[in-house]
Amino acid sequence: MCYEKCVAVDDGGSIQRFRVWRQVVLGLALFGVYLLVDRPGSTRQATADRHGRDLYALEQRLHLDIERPLNDWLAPHKVLSTLANYGYAFTYIIGAFALLVWILVRRPDAFRQARDSFVVLNVIAIACFVLYPVTPPRLLPELGLVDTVAQGNAWWSELVDHANQLAAMPSLHVSWAVWVSMVLFRLGRAWVQVVSGIHVIVTVLVVFATANHYVLDVVAAVVLVALSVVMANGWHDRVARPGVVVPSHDAFFLHVETAAAPQHVGGLVVFEPSDGDALSVERVTELVKGELDLLPRFRQRLGPASRWRRQRWIDVAEIDWPLHISDRHSADGPAGLRRIVAELAETPMARDRPMWRIVMVREVAPGVSAMILLLHHAVADGIGTVIQALNLLRPRIELLGVRGPAPRRAQLLGATITGLAQLATDGGAGAHLDCASTRREFATADLELAAVRRAASSRGVRVTDLVLGLIADAVAATHPDVATRLRGRMRVAVPLMVRDPGAAAETNATAAVMVDIPLDGRPFEELLAEISRRTARLRTPSRAVASRFVMATGLRALPEPSAGWFARTVYGRRFFHAIVSNMPGSTQSLSMDGVPIASVYPILPLAPGSPLAVGALSWAGSLGIGLATDPAVLDAGVLAARIEQVLGVSPERPHEREEESRA
Repeated sequence: MCYEKCVAVDDGGSIQRFRVWRQVVLGLALFGVYLLVDRPGSTRQATADRHGRDLYALEQRLHLDIERPLNDWLAPHKVLSTLANYGYAFTYIIGAFALLVWILVRRPDAFRQARDSFVVLNVIAIACFVLYPVTPPRLLPELGLVDTVAQGNAWWSELVDHANQLAAMPSLHVSWAVWVSMVLFRLGRAWVQVVSGIHVIVTVLVVFATANHYVLDVVAAVVLVALSVVMANGWHDRVARPGVVVPSHDAFFLHVETAAAPQHVGGLVVFEPSDGDALSVERVTELVKGELDLLPRFRQRLGPASRWRRQRWIDVAEIDWPLHISDRHSADGPAGLRRIVAELAETPMARDRPMWRIVMVREVAPGVSAMILLLHHAVADGIGTVIQALNLLRPRIELLGVRGPAPRRAQLLGATITGLAQLATDGGAGAHLDCASTRREFATADLELAAVRRAASSRGVRVTDLVLGLIADAVAATHPDVATRLRGRMRVAVPLMVRDPGAAAETNATAAVMVDIPLDGRPFEELLAEISRRTARLRTPSRAVASRFVMATGLRALPEPSAGWFARTVYGRRFFHAIVSNMPGSTQSLSMDGVPIASVYPILPLAPGSPLAVGALSWAGSLGIGLATDPAVLDAGVLAARIEQVLGVSPERPHEREEESRA
């Protein structure tokens, strides 16, 4: 679903810098927790001292106490002591973080797994420091070991002297060195592995000779690294199942779908008259087959459902083409075509196959065919559907006006905070319309785009304002009972595009902003002025950015049962009565299989409990409007007729000429 104003949220490209920034924050957070844990207190210090003496006594009984001879050898050698302490202070940090940076730059495919094992390693180590504090042997005078850090009296001695006072078990220095070696064993060249192995050996000797760790600290460090790597690898093996996880903002529409409110979005394309085999099912099938590389969701289905995890898009072995591309015949021209659209719109798509279908409708008028393209809303939003459909049309074009500049991070943060506060104060929809019908009705309206723009400009409003005004006028004039039940106010969800420059077509990059439109029967000019005032919120990005944050980030952090509950709670009758979307389309005439396109109309799904969804699409000089309604509440045909009547700027279409001649 698209939109007069587009806001880009940086999900790719420069997002890489944001991700690096997140890694830095994660590292600083871990370090901060470590510093808090390592702070001595009288009780903890006494406990740590006791644990240190116990460990050393155990090593003596097991004849593992090699710290003393190594320390006795190193202490008299001032230069070696200084070098050893330099190595102890810095090499493990340099090695670990240099490896992480190298992986991020050169092997980004392996970064997440390496980072996760490193985080697990440190989290478990910090937990050990909390539960079992241990004083290093150099800080226990009764053991008779020389504190080479203190005797060195170097500029960094004070820094190192106050570190690690309660965190000897396990040895982080050895843990990090062994972790580097294990990661390089999978990723590095042979000579790098040899250098890393030497570094591990030197680190072990240094921590003993400088009396910073016990032998058992090193044993625990090796076990810790093995455990963290196994845990991280096991997790990634489980999540590295075939396919792609459905993003939270796409899974949203799987959660809200009900039998009474199928969630598929698409378009109705009516062609100019043609003859021969053009647009036959066979030729359309071959056309789609040739574009499958650009249509990944056309060859994927949802994987098995899980209560706690989002589903995945997985490739199908074979596409059942007749199931996805079929033929229908209209029994009575355009009216029959609209009934077919309504029938398809009210039928849920099976989730055990790719969630799309194309229906070619014949005899809309003599020689006139139409195409109905439907995708599940979990596959794409309205504009995403248009972008994917363009792969089937010629000449190939890039859709303009659907992406905006990416805001700076500070702007994004400020807009999100402001928008969340605004969303929290928007409140509910007020009066409800009880809509439980499973039936759908579909109608279309055609307006000359240039005339629409002139009409909007002359009144000082935007095209989206004009479309909202036409909807408000049509409902109030043709369904006064509905206006009364809604107490003269209809809340409309207006989707705004939040598509970044690199976003794929197969996703939902939208955010809905609520606008209340009057249904009090006031003159059209006054109605437009009031709507223009109320749509000012559409021209500031805060609500859209905050809504996108909730959909793409907030829901991703929730377990699936909670995400589903949230989606079903906020989407539908409790918060809005209708959806109205204004989308940009092609500015030039296009064709499919050599047959020119006459007109295009969006097909939008009804939200649960909401009786109206309207899509407006500008296409080659026309504004095609598709109206989907619950016929138990609103008559789509009556609304469409009123919309065309108010402005009186409807272009003539081939199938409409035929319908008039029949009348």
